[in-house]
Amino acid sequence: MTGHIPRKRFGQHFLHDQGILRRIVESISAKPGEHIVEIGPGEGAMTLPLLRAAGKLTAIELDRDLIEPLREKARGVGELDIVNADVLTVDFGALAKGAPLRVVGNLPYNISTPILFHCIDHAASIQDMHFMLQKEVVDRMAAQPGSKVYGRLSVMLQFRCSVEPLLHVPPGAFRPPPKVESAVVRLVPLPASSLPDVDTAVLANVVRAAFGQRRKTLSNALRDVATSADIEAVGIDPRSRAEQVPVADFVKLARHLRR
Repeated sequence: MTGHIPRKRFGQHFLHDQGILRRIVESISAKPGEHIVEIGPGEGAMTLPLLRAAGKLTAIELDRDLIEPLREKARGVGELDIVNADVLTVDFGALAKGAPLRVVGNLPYNISTPILFHCIDHAASIQDMHFMLQKEVVDRMAAQPGSKVYGRLSVMLQFRCSVEPLLHVPPGAFRPPPKVESAVVRLVPLPASSLPDVDTAVLANVVRAAFGQRRKTLSNALRDVATSADIEAVGIDPRSRAEQVPVADFVKLARHLRR
């Protein structure tokens, strides 16, 4: 155990269960020469095995007190580049330099959703993502229409990526133990050639409005965005609720409104 005290303001919970760590590293299956980017490496539990496998790794760490100890641990293991920054300010496109990134991380649960959306904004520069998150968030990410947890996060992530929950992680695997269950998820951005021709800003606006008042019918929730005639024009019942609408239908509506 190290002397570093996990900080609540950074949402720090350090993974220490070696069995879980091994399964995560095996799921990532890093290869020499790949550009791995780790968000929030903490004390380096996942950093070091990934660094051994890939030979080099970029770590994005906000807590300055963790940087030098991590650099010391990595000495002789591989080439570690540490970026001291808030990940929400990092330009993954610039970091990629034309080569796809493999992004991993035990994300701070208090800002996991903004980080996910930030990564999706840079999906064109990312090969895949493996994240540790609150299980409730992973359930929402992978939820299908009709589920009570299907929502804005489900639609916007599934529009851009395949979402695959990998494993459940109990609180005791961390120091200190969080008050929630955790899970690891794999996100793989869909190739640009398979994405529908839709204005993502319009789609985001439609989805935000639809789920902003999820108990209301679509015709009411989307009153400031689309008419009932618009909704019917793409084959959606205006009396349905947002949680019943598949991703593809939200895309159809956004395309219709853009035209």
